Amino acid sequence: MATLKRFEDIDAWQKARVLTKAVYQVTSSGEFARDYGLRDQIRRAAVSIMSNIAEGFERGGDKEFQQFLSMAKGSCGEIRAQLYAAVDQAYISEVQFQDLVEKVTAISRLLAGLMKYLQTSTLRGNKFK
Repeated sequence: MATLKRFEDIDAWQKARVLTKAVYQVTSSGEFARDYGLRDQIRRAAVSIMSNIAEGFERGGDKEFQQFLSMAKGSCGEIRAQLYAAVDQAYISEVQFQDLVEKVTAISRLLAGLMKYLQTSTLRGNKFK
């Protein structure tokens, strides 16, 4: 794995940014926009993925980074659960549901892979160099 210099270079963060944009788009109109609780919760969970990847990376420690990646992965599960609520309420179409689930599942897999890599790697964060 190449050495990452910025959190913006992390593939999972880039995909989380795309997901966040998509979540904001589907929650900005129709009945979804008026369901303030679900709308705000799914938006916060999407932003949480990006934020936790960034914060964990910036802390400079591999163990802390793993912890924040774990929180980001948890937010992926939260979004998937909320998408079921959204499709069940007909706030989004089945096509939108499938697209968003695919996006968030791909991010979750990337995070799992990065976490596994960090657990087995001899690399340590910048604060230990």
